[in-house]
Amino acid sequence: MTTIHLSVPEEAGPRVRFGAELLRRSLLGLGFSVQEAGPLTLAGYRKLDGIKIAVGDRRGCSFIRELEEHDVLLYHSEAPEGEGFYLAKLPGQLFVVAGGGDTGTLYGCQELAALAQDRGELPGELAFGDAPAMKLRGPVVPLQKTKVEPPRRTYEYPITPDRFPWFYDQSLWLAFLDRLLEQRCNVIYIWTGHPFSSLVKLEEYPEALEVTEEEFARNADLFRWLAEQCDCRGIWLVVKFYNIHIPLPFAEKHGLDLHQPQPLPITSDYHRKAISAFIRSYPNVGLMVCLGEALQGALYGAEWFNDTILAGVKEGLKELDRKELPPIIVRAHAIPSEKVMEAALPNYANLFTEAKFNGESLTTFTPRGNWQETHRHLGSLGSIHLFNVHILANLEPFRYGAPSFIQKCIQAAKYRLGTNGLHLYPLFYWDWPYSPDRTTPRLLQMERDWLWFAAWFRYAWNPDLDPKLEREYWIGELAGRYGSREAGEAILDAYEASGECAPKLLRRFGITEGNRQTMSLGMTMSQLTNPERYRPWKELWESQAPQGERLDLYVERELRGETHIGETPVDIADNVDDHADKAERAVERARPFVTRGREEFERIASDVSAIALMTRSYTHKVRAAIRILAYKRRSGSDYLTNAELLEEALPDFRKSLDHYRELAALTERTYLYANSMQTPQRRVPFPDGEKYAHWQACLPHYEEEYANFSAHVSQLMKGKLPRKAMKSERELVPYEQAAFKLLSRNAELYEVRNQAKLFTDGEILASQVAEELAGLTGIRFSREEAVKEGVSLELELMEPARVLIGYFNSADAEWLKVPNLEENTHADDRGGLTPVIKNGMSVFFYPNVNVHAFAYEPGRHTVVIGRGAYVVVGVIKANQIMRVRDLAGASSSETLDWLYEK
Repeated sequence: MTTIHLSVPEEAGPRVRFGAELLRRSLLGLGFSVQEAGPLTLAGYRKLDGIKIAVGDRRGCSFIRELEEHDVLLYHSEAPEGEGFYLAKLPGQLFVVAGGGDTGTLYGCQELAALAQDRGELPGELAFGDAPAMKLRGPVVPLQKTKVEPPRRTYEYPITPDRFPWFYDQSLWLAFLDRLLEQRCNVIYIWTGHPFSSLVKLEEYPEALEVTEEEFARNADLFRWLAEQCDCRGIWLVVKFYNIHIPLPFAEKHGLDLHQPQPLPITSDYHRKAISAFIRSYPNVGLMVCLGEALQGALYGAEWFNDTILAGVKEGLKELDRKELPPIIVRAHAIPSEKVMEAALPNYANLFTEAKFNGESLTTFTPRGNWQETHRHLGSLGSIHLFNVHILANLEPFRYGAPSFIQKCIQAAKYRLGTNGLHLYPLFYWDWPYSPDRTTPRLLQMERDWLWFAAWFRYAWNPDLDPKLEREYWIGELAGRYGSREAGEAILDAYEASGECAPKLLRRFGITEGNRQTMSLGMTMSQLTNPERYRPWKELWESQAPQGERLDLYVERELRGETHIGETPVDIADNVDDHADKAERAVERARPFVTRGREEFERIASDVSAIALMTRSYTHKVRAAIRILAYKRRSGSDYLTNAELLEEALPDFRKSLDHYRELAALTERTYLYANSMQTPQRRVPFPDGEKYAHWQACLPHYEEEYANFSAHVSQLMKGKLPRKAMKSERELVPYEQAAFKLLSRNAELYEVRNQAKLFTDGEILASQVAEELAGLTGIRFSREEAVKEGVSLELELMEPARVLIGYFNSADAEWLKVPNLEENTHADDRGGLTPVIKNGMSVFFYPNVNVHAFAYEPGRHTVVIGRGAYVVVGVIKANQIMRVRDLAGASSSETLDWLYEK
């Protein structure tokens, strides 16, 4: 038996020792005898008979430094730094694993162990260096649930065994951590709303603890153990939290809302002390900060981050003797981060920024427009900038494994966006660690979606691997799982082809790249032909898609005989139909060659079929929508002309429904639900993500939509105009005033009427107000103050009411913007995102005003909306019916939505 002498420096840290142990086990498995060797020297290492392996950080290991100084160890590539490593076989049967740091040494040991395993022996010649292309590489592990727990709100889940039993399963964690080490991940992002109330106790705020003493002790023990297990594998444990979120019992004791829009002395003091205690308690754990959503980041982001968060971190570090500062990551979400980072960079040496890659979906490997500029700017600030592959609302719930698409995404992240790190979500985020497959027991995402994780992390290490060689690599990986090269090649082809469908469909036809839309559940015809009704998110096609045309623009150019530019709806429909066909053929090509993993192969085949059915349901509906939009353009308001275009739409409309019926039947057998976030934030295709979580729940609405359309077309073809197509205006009913008091001293009441002065400063006058608004009591304040600092209002409501907020129709920075679910999950907690009266107020020399209605319960309220000018045009009783209309735009008949309604 051959003996190997393994030398590890006495002062080696846990990562180096862990790597050496990995190497030792691998060598023992190959039949070698492995003995520990003491410190080696240049003069003495040849005195040991047999093979020697020296492992160490080249800056801290005296033997490796000695080899370098005497030119015995030379590097033909760059000398290893940080996580880089170099493997060499030197004279005297000496192998060297030289790391640029402790983690680099760990990766070098891992690489040498893999080489030995592949060959069955140590290599005869060896000179190889490697290093990661991206600074941070790792997955998100969510401590989240699929449903909200009132009175808590989205994201707010104390860490307890009943909520997250998997969190306490150490064997599950070890399996996951070992998998991440195999893929050379160096970070895990634990995603939660407010972790401190489950992980630290404060003498000053005992009410902030949201778990029992027993649960707290268990949490602390588990978290320390997890941090240690991560650390020895070269993985930073990073905990994410939102601002300003506070614990429920703390909020109740102090009479505060769970989510605070601006700093208060008590919330700042609590957060600073909580963060300080957290840093002291868990010194190997970093923090990820989301300043957006609840906090008015434009106003208070820099102040809160520097004066509260970083102040708390520094206080905690004072008592620790550390050579590495924990990473602090600032998430660029719903805030302008320039001022935040400008103030923070001089204060802390290990700062990162992060922003989403394609929003909350995967749509393209060539992001452009505003979002490309956002990334480039963040990448230029002097800190490390990460890209975040977020919720994947268009991919869930199906498997995704298109390595070539993923490789191009990472190349784009590096070269187009200027990022240097990966922050990767699982495919079915809100239900981690389980997949949505209808199986007993539940499948684990880390197993089901192994290819998703493996591809992203492989290319985060090196995005520029040769595509031809990569194809062979993935064929080999799949062949190992399914028994033959033929099976592996065909399954890879199926993954690659089906992986093109959802990205292309959403970017051309979707309402949003956010988790407001569950794409696999389809879209209504109204959402395709009248998207403005559903507040489409323009960044989807202006930033998260190549240049191209939406349906309405395509039809307009087609009818005018104009040249089309970029992707057209027809291009994409034909293209994804072809992808779906190829994927189905590839799966069938694989079937006879699958000799291993048959059960999972059949699930892959089922997913390919489901994606193909979803794709065809979309493409046929799109082709029908093109004819409907052509009818709209040609007919004007004479709905009896050109009705044959609607009749021509019927076959494709019917085929779309037929494919959706098949999809609903298939997924009833295979999936528990389509969307992992089952909350009211899900709005497309139908509102309420819990009620409409499965294709079967949506099918009746699509059946009814087609039946209504078919009936209306039949009437029109007979020369009969449906009643809903007739322009008849119902009698307008004025809104009824609610009883309230204005408590703010910086504002005053006024009567809403024509010629009314809208702000306390300047002469900005209403030229015309909607009949429903006339006579209401509005609230006005300084426009200058609203633009520069933002104006909050203190109100006392004597009854349930709706506060009517007027937003000016302008993208200019001086005007307040309507909140949106793409940036703020709680944007619609009080309703009001959709205007009740579009263009409800005209203003002399200024943009028109859209009126939105936000619901409030009786009591005192602080209305904090943000920076920018807006108007309050009334406080009305909550129970009255509000007719939705547009004083300047299209009537409901002109949108053609009546075609799909009873």
